[in-house]
Amino acid sequence: MKLIYGVKDKPKFGQLIIFSLQQLLAIMTATLVVPVIIGNGMSSAAALFGAGVGTIVYLLFTLFRSPVFLGSSFAFIGSMTAAFAGGVSMSLGYLGLILGAAFAGLVYVVIAIIVKLVGVKWINKLMPPVVIGPTVAVIGLSLASNATGDAVSGGLKTAEGASVCSPLIALVCAIVTLLTVIICSTYGKKMAKLIPFVIGIGAGYLCATIFTVVGNIADVDALKVINFGVFSSLLDNGKVTLSTFFAVPDFTFLTALGGFKELTPAYVGTIAVAYVPVAFVVFAEHIADHENISTIIGTNLLENPGLHRTLLGDGVGSMVGAIFGGCPNTTYGESIGCVAITRNASIYSILGAAIGAIIISFLTPFVAFVNSIPSCVMGGVCMALYGFIAVSGLKMLRGIDLGENRNLFVVSTILIAGIGGLSVSFGKITLTAVATALILGIIVNAILSNKKDKSNYTADEIKSMKSEDEKKK
Repeated sequence: MKLIYGVKDKPKFGQLIIFSLQQLLAIMTATLVVPVIIGNGMSSAAALFGAGVGTIVYLLFTLFRSPVFLGSSFAFIGSMTAAFAGGVSMSLGYLGLILGAAFAGLVYVVIAIIVKLVGVKWINKLMPPVVIGPTVAVIGLSLASNATGDAVSGGLKTAEGASVCSPLIALVCAIVTLLTVIICSTYGKKMAKLIPFVIGIGAGYLCATIFTVVGNIADVDALKVINFGVFSSLLDNGKVTLSTFFAVPDFTFLTALGGFKELTPAYVGTIAVAYVPVAFVVFAEHIADHENISTIIGTNLLENPGLHRTLLGDGVGSMVGAIFGGCPNTTYGESIGCVAITRNASIYSILGAAIGAIIISFLTPFVAFVNSIPSCVMGGVCMALYGFIAVSGLKMLRGIDLGENRNLFVVSTILIAGIGGLSVSFGKITLTAVATALILGIIVNAILSNKKDKSNYTADEIKSMKSEDEKKK
């Protein structure tokens, strides 16, 4: 892929601000929603701050060579819930979140040390393109239902959690967003081609606003797409105060400090069991994400700056991020998809997005605005993002002979297990469909790795293989 901006290229300041905003919008919804799912008073603004700090740590460890943003990890949702299980106090639960991220981060540190000592050849042998390619495709395809589900859902909900607006109206907003992104990316000139998501979200939001205003005037609930009520939180008893514009996030470590007096070895063990196995699962996705971004930027990141550095950046960045926001971080496919579609791999855009995340976490109006973006608008964006992730994985299979049974079975096993949603649970530990698909693919590839299916070779190749076999004898 020919990049408009390479990793080391530095856009002009005005462009950089917009590119950074685009990256932020691509990852922000997912980053903010994890604390909402966990509940227990977790702060979305703090999670955004933690993602920004974690990303900067990652960039430092990777020597500013890997254009990837770290955001709140969905894989650890079950683990984070376990931190509050058994009716523990809020302070102990928050301390558990930090300890859990530390355990997960240490897994990455240990693996990084092993990789530094023995190299990455074993990774390439364990997970060659025939395994990684369909796994990356599954990462995108497994999220397809999330994108389509959001596309028919508005931002204004009933008490039961259902959308107030009509699914058809929501879909119109999603399609407007998607088509705007597609048109800008394909036919856009100069800046329009580089910021299709910013323009797309703006178009979708405008469409949703028109429907909502008409719905409010005509008192037709089916047209009410946007929940403007989120802006009411900016007022303090109906008054404009300093907090209307600026507020310090409720950082996790502030509440966690009171949990040390309640900490017990049994609780530490519970947290370790909940987090450590999941860290190995996310490690596999870490490999897939970095293989993917490597194909996009034309540089093998597992070799330069090295897998040990990306692992350390991800692991330590996750620890630091959780101290502030409580959420372990992970590389975001949305960020990679944004790089792929815009062809802007500038590391300065990622750094700008990280700094922006830190600043914005203090600005209550912007956080409220992001929370007001209806699901259907983000669904339209994600249809493009997730699709590009899937296509990036399929591109890795271009040099693979799928006429050979060994390759065919590896790819088909991964695709069916992943798209079919084959997840496996062991108590509180859950292997995601992506992880399960990858593990099955590795197993099938290992079983068939020594199998030479001569029906798929040319006569000269068969003759050459026979000659090699005779020499060995």
